[in-house]
Amino acid sequence: MRTIVTANVNGVRAAAKKGLVDWLAKVEADVVLLQEVRADDTQIPADVAAAGGWHWLLAPSLTAKGRAGVAVLTRDKPEATRIGFGSKEFDGAGRYAEVDLPGLTVASLYLPSGEADTPRQEEKERFMAVFADYLVTAAKTARDGGREYLVCGDWNIAHAEADLKNWRANRKSAGFLPQERAWLTDVYGPRGFVDVVRAMHPGAEGPYSWWSYRGRAFDNDTGWRIDLHVATPGLAAKATKAWVDRAASHDLRWSDHAPVAVAYDH
Repeated sequence: MRTIVTANVNGVRAAAKKGLVDWLAKVEADVVLLQEVRADDTQIPADVAAAGGWHWLLAPSLTAKGRAGVAVLTRDKPEATRIGFGSKEFDGAGRYAEVDLPGLTVASLYLPSGEADTPRQEEKERFMAVFADYLVTAAKTARDGGREYLVCGDWNIAHAEADLKNWRANRKSAGFLPQERAWLTDVYGPRGFVDVVRAMHPGAEGPYSWWSYRGRAFDNDTGWRIDLHVATPGLAAKATKAWVDRAASHDLRWSDHAPVAVAYDH
């Protein structure tokens, strides 16, 4: 069994003060993917870097310091590591990193959040266009090397109405725009990938992984399901359990996201 967990930490230095260190030390996982780290190698708190004895691959943002940033943490030393996906515009933005493990290439993704009808949305859609092509190439490369391929992270898109509580009010909001949802449909259809958590929870509302800090969104479970495990079909078929590691109460949260875990037969 191989358990893989993805978590947007909403700033590793802030999360370290709220419980991330204990979580990293105790989490029963073989791989942890982090997003929105917002720190470079010199800024990762020492207790975070040491927690759990993980091997770290960190991809900080070089273009907007203190923003974005992803990491891949593995129990075993990776066979190979890569940062970026061959995009001149985005490879220094701290939004993608991947490692090769026995039988698996696994990546951490922080897709831009966007903002409807602004340049930020245009940036997001440029990212989506080039990344969709990379997914196919990376899956083929992994397959040729005898590996499955898995991209975990904050995809910043709710695919279906079941993936956010207030979908009617968000039909014109970034993260639930028709063109974004169609893009994910293409990833899951012609490009051949599987939304593992949805496959394990067909027809269910959620399980949500992000809740605004405003109001009582967490207490009322008014959330979005945007933290995803997107896998090649062979790996998706090996998933045995998928769950959200939701904090017991609002005051115990160390991020506005909750970790999303999947156990895979190995």
